[in-house]
Amino acid sequence: MSAMLSVQGVHTFYGHIEALRGIDLEVRKGEIVALIGSNGAGKSTLLMTICGTPQAAKGRVVFDGRDITKVPTHEIMRSGIAQAPEGRRIFPRMTVLENLQMGASSAPPEHFAEDLERALAIFPILKERQGQRGGTLSGGEQQMLAIARALMSRPRLLLLDEPSLGLAPMTVRRIFQVIRDINRQGVTIFLVEQNAYHALRLAHRAYVMVTGTIGMTGTGAELLANREVRAAYLEGGVTEEVVAGGAP
Repeated sequence: MSAMLSVQGVHTFYGHIEALRGIDLEVRKGEIVALIGSNGAGKSTLLMTICGTPQAAKGRVVFDGRDITKVPTHEIMRSGIAQAPEGRRIFPRMTVLENLQMGASSAPPEHFAEDLERALAIFPILKERQGQRGGTLSGGEQQMLAIARALMSRPRLLLLDEPSLGLAPMTVRRIFQVIRDINRQGVTIFLVEQNAYHALRLAHRAYVMVTGTIGMTGTGAELLANREVRAAYLEGGVTEEVVAGGAP
């Protein structure tokens, strides 16, 4: 199967600092692909590079057969890619409904009612909160809103950056179940996530990033069982607490 998203030999710099050093990976249609790694490994930089800010200094980013390496970010976002960024970044002064309307700005207006109904069916709590300002929602509700807002643009590829960050274990399990449901509805997902246990349980395939390079790749199950991965990302701390809470 050909790749929906292909990252080919990508190098990205911040000034003179090389943040990504020859990244190669692909996401095929219908997959959930996870990217795990420690803080500072370059995971979020890769997502931002895919979205065009910053642009890759070397290599290519190809989406649906089109080279988007030097395409402006706003045009990339209109091509069928949506992102729920790290830290949620909703519009705190806007209501839930207004946030969702902003997400729909690049989608055909005739589908708004249908898309809104779908988003609120996926996240029923947001239906109850439609008139509430985004900034007054709980952390978990804000993450749901960020994902719902991204879905309002009708993406074929959804980029998720640390969706479990700062959330309680029960909320984390709910978010990952929703991600699975969205994928089953036909949306391809590229997931950047520090919670390796849940990410690998969910992913069809996964990559491990180490200081700006890809250190390992395999199916989610293969990496979950890998001794090196378990030692580096699954032993101790908050991950163990989430594991104790059960599967997503």
